[in-house]
Amino acid sequence: MNDQLLKVALLGSSWVLYLLAGLSVVSLAAMVERWFFFRRHRDDTDELRAAVAKALRAGDPDRARAAVAGSRSLAASVLREALVWWDGGPEAISDAVESEVARLQKRLERSSGLLGTLGNNAPFIGLLGTVIGVIEAFHELSAGASKAAMGNVMSGIAEALVATGVGLFVALPAVVAYNIIQKRIAEIESATNAIAKLFTAYLKSAGRTPAVVPATTVELVAEPAPAAPDLALFAD
Repeated sequence: MNDQLLKVALLGSSWVLYLLAGLSVVSLAAMVERWFFFRRHRDDTDELRAAVAKALRAGDPDRARAAVAGSRSLAASVLREALVWWDGGPEAISDAVESEVARLQKRLERSSGLLGTLGNNAPFIGLLGTVIGVIEAFHELSAGASKAAMGNVMSGIAEALVATGVGLFVALPAVVAYNIIQKRIAEIESATNAIAKLFTAYLKSAGRTPAVVPATTVELVAEPAPAAPDLALFAD
C-alpha cells in the first residue's frame, strides 16, 4: 500500500498546480458574475427610503408605490411583489416581504458557496502539493548524494513552495469576495425591511381610530338675586 502511494506521490506536484490554476479561473469567473449582478441592480436605497417616507407622511401612498416601481434595486423588486397584498393590511405585507426575501435568497447567494469553499480549501490543496513535492525531494535525496540528486532535491522543494503560494493566491481573493457578497446581501435585506416597515406603519396608523376627547363644558349657575329690603321695618 505504501509503495503504491509513493508511486502516486512521485508523479510530481505539477498536477496540483494545474488544478489550482483551473480553480483560480473558476473563482475569478464567479466573482465577475457576482459583480455584474449587483451592479445591474444597484440603486440608492437610502434615497428610495426617503422618498417613500416623504410620500407616506404626506398621506400619498400612490406616490410612495410609484417610487418603488421606478427603482431597479433588489429591495424594490421585493416590495413590488409584496405591495400586491396592500388590501390585506400590514400583516399581509410583512408576510409577503418575508416570502419574497426567501425566494430572492437563492439568487443573492449564487456562487457564494463556491467562493467560500475555495477560500477554505485552496490552501489545503496547495499544502497537498507541498507534501508531494517534499516526498519527491526526499526520494531523490535517498537515491544518492550526487550533485544531480541534490539539484533534484532543491527543485522538488521549490516546487512544493510554489504549490503553497498558489493555494494561498487562490484562497485569499475568494475569501474577500465571499465576505463582500455576504455584506451586500445583508445590506439588501436591511434596506428591504426598513422600507417595508414604512408601508406597514402607514397602514397601521391609517387604520387606527383616534380617541375622541369630549369637550369640557362649563355650567354657569345663576346666582340668586339679593332679596329686596323690607321697608316696613323703617316705618313709624
